Parts: sequence; structure tokens; C-alpha cells
Amino acid sequence: MSESDDPEGGRKGAYTAPALEKGLEILELLADAGEPLSARNIADSLGRSKNEIFRMVFVLVERGYLNRDAATDRLTLSNKLFELGMRTPRSRKLVEVAMPAMERLSDDTGLSSHLVVVNRGETVVIAAAAGSAELNLTLRLGYRRPAIEASSGQTIMAFQTPEKRARLIAESLALSDEPHDPDALDAILDRIVADGSLVAQSHDLLAVVDVCAPILDRNGRAVASVVIPCLSRRGTPSLEESVRAALVEACREVSEALIER
Repeated sequence: MSESDDPEGGRKGAYTAPALEKGLEILELLADAGEPLSARNIADSLGRSKNEIFRMVFVLVERGYLNRDAATDRLTLSNKLFELGMRTPRSRKLVEVAMPAMERLSDDTGLSSHLVVVNRGETVVIAAAAGSAELNLTLRLGYRRPAIEASSGQTIMAFQTPEKRARLIAESLALSDEPHDPDALDAILDRIVADGSLVAQSHDLLAVVDVCAPILDRNGRAVASVVIPCLSRRGTPSLEESVRAALVEACREVSEALIER
């Protein structure tokens, strides 16, 4: 009988699993760190001995949850947790339904399209279809940004209930290093809803315009968005509006297919 068990069948306290807790603490620390950390950094940050952290890190590296830089011996998260999350029925269904439409869209436009969700205030790219154009921008799977700093994230936040929108904004503000006016952001999100999609200059890259549209559930709430980065080339006409029309139609088809399943 564990110390937390009551002899009468009740519980005196919560069950604990110290080894599991240490492993989760390491993963959460590296997720929040934003840079590679050494085992010593991790031990100091968590207030634990280097020996106990070293043993746990060894297992996490062996199981593929952490990457170790051979030159610096510093550690980062791998994509293993992302891959596990993508195995859930909901994520598989979203990708399975969206990918055929995204592939047709990329074939028609020549541009790469990306399926994006928001998790804990960040956008996460969960699928991508490569375009055939000579100049293309394709984001890696698992790429993350604070949602308020990404066209895809703003599009998802726009199509939510007021309560959920406020929560997503607050979560994203906590991750951003830049100042943001929540009222101004609300106005931007309202315009996205009115337009049904978004065409906007990339937050990070010059000469890139993001074209984005939502994938909606039966209640009109965004479960994801699809974003297509359009690169500007000297002497060529702008493609954004034609891409927007094709993208909105593709996202409408995906939304309807998800509702029917």
C-alpha cells in the first residue's frame, strides 16, 4: 500500500511518480527556454542534482524526445511530442481531410500551403503541401510562432467566441516579446471575420505576403487555418487576390467535409 492510500479505501493525498515528474519538468523547461540548454542549466533551473538530471536526460535522448548537439552537448526538444500529438484521431482526421485539398491548391497556384493550428498561444504547422513554383517558401512541420504574430494565428483567433478569443490572445501575449494593444488586435480580428480571410504582409519576412483562410466547424469556429506565403518578384503581377479566392474555396470544401464526417 502506498503512503497516499487510506486503509479505509480513501485517499489522503495525490499519487506521485517522481521519475515521471522529473521527465515532464525537463520537457516543459526546454519547451519554454527558447534556446538549447546543458544538463547543468537544466539541473540548476529545476533545483535538482546534475546526476539525477543526467540519468533522465540520457533516457529522453535514447527515446528520441530530446536532441543533443554533438559539439556543445546542449539539449533541445525533438519533434517526438509533436509526432505523438499528430497520432490522435482528431489530428489525423483534420490532416486526412485537408491534405487532398491543399495538394490541389498547391498544384493550381504553384505555391506551398500550410495547415496550422493554435496550441497554448502558439501556431503550429501540422501539415504542408509543396508548391511547384521556382521560388517558394515552405515552413517545416512543427514550426511555431506566437499566434498574435502570425497571420494563420490571427485568422484562427478571429473565428472564436469572445471568451475563447480573449483566452487565446492572453496566452499569445504571454509568449510575445513585442508590445501589443489588445483593443487594436480585436479590431484586426473583427476585420478578418468581416472579410472571411486575411491577406497581410508577413510579420517576419520582407517581400512575403501571407494569404490565409480558416477551416471552420459546424458552429463557425476555426479549428485550423491554411496559409500560403506569396513571394513578390520584380516585374511580375501580384497573385494574392487570385490565391485568396482559390484558398477560400479550398477551406470551404475542407470545412464541409469535416462537418460531414
